[in-house]
Amino acid sequence: MRGASAQARRRLPRIRILLIGLTVLAAACGGADDSGDAAPQGAGAPLTIGAIPDQDPEKLQRLYGTLADHLSDRLGIDVEYRPVTDYAASVRLFQAGDLDLVWFGGLTGVQARLQVDGAQAILQRGIDAEFTSVFIANAASGLAPVDDVGGLSQLAGRRFTFGSESSTSGRLMPQFFLQQAGVGVDDFAGQPGFSGSHDATIALVASGTFEAGVVNQQVWQARTESGEVDTDQVSAIFRTPPYHDYHWVLHPDAVRRHGDDLVERLVAAFTELDTAGSTGQEILDLFGADRFIETDDGNYREIEEVARQLGLVKG
Repeated sequence: MRGASAQARRRLPRIRILLIGLTVLAAACGGADDSGDAAPQGAGAPLTIGAIPDQDPEKLQRLYGTLADHLSDRLGIDVEYRPVTDYAASVRLFQAGDLDLVWFGGLTGVQARLQVDGAQAILQRGIDAEFTSVFIANAASGLAPVDDVGGLSQLAGRRFTFGSESSTSGRLMPQFFLQQAGVGVDDFAGQPGFSGSHDATIALVASGTFEAGVVNQQVWQARTESGEVDTDQVSAIFRTPPYHDYHWVLHPDAVRRHGDDLVERLVAAFTELDTAGSTGQEILDLFGADRFIETDDGNYREIEEVARQLGLVKG
C-alpha cells in the first residue's frame, strides 16, 4: 500500500500541469464569442461621467449622482460620476480617457474634441441652442442697463471679473461681445478677475470686490428666483445675443467598450426624461432644463471660430 501511495504522489505534479494547461486553453477559447470576435478590452469597466465645475461642488455632486443612478438603470451598466477640480482638468481627463461622457461648455467641448479623434457632441438641453450670458453690476457702481452690445463700452475703466478662464458663457462669448463694443481686457481698471465659477462671480460683484462681471443665464435666473441673490446689491445690466453652449461629449473608447449602439442608448436615456416621472422631473430641474435634444459638432463651429480669434484654441 505504501508503494501505491508513493506512485500516486508522483503522478500529482503531472495532473496539476495537465489541469493548468486545460485552464489556459479554456481561457484562450473563452476570449471570443460565438461569432469569433474578440471580447472588447475593458468591456466591464464603468461608464465614467464628469462635468465642468461651473457651480457649487455640493450642487454638482447631487446633480450628477442622481443622473449616474438614472443612466445606470437605463443603460444596464455601471455609471460613475467623477468630480474634477477645474475646467482644464475636465478636458485633460477626457483626453486621457479617464472620463467617458462629459458635460462641457461650448469652449471646453471644442477643446476636448480637437484633442480626441472620434469624440462627438451628442446632446444638449433645449435652452443650449440659444444660450446667453448676463452682465451684472454692483448697485454702487452706477452702471446702468443697456439695450445693445455697444452699451458695454461703459465697462471700460471698471473693475471686472469673468468666470472661469475656459468658460464659454463666463469668458469666451462675453469677451467677444466686449470686443465688439471696443472694450479689450486691457481697458478694465487693473487686470480682469477670473472667479472660477458663476456662483463665485455673483458673490464677488455683490460684495463690491468687482464693480461688474458676467455669468450664464441659467445660473443667474436660478439664483435670483430662489432668492439667493440680493438684487438690491447686484442686478443684470445686459443680456447677450444667443449662441450654442453646454453639451454632452462622448469619448470613442466608451463606444468600443459598451457597444456601437451606445450613442443611441444615451440619446434615448436623456430625451425620454420628462416631467411625467419623478426622476425625470428631478434631473431636468437640477439641470435647469425643460428637455434634452440631440446635437452635433457642427453646432459649435461658431464657438471654435471665436475661440481661435481669441487664441483659446490652436491647431
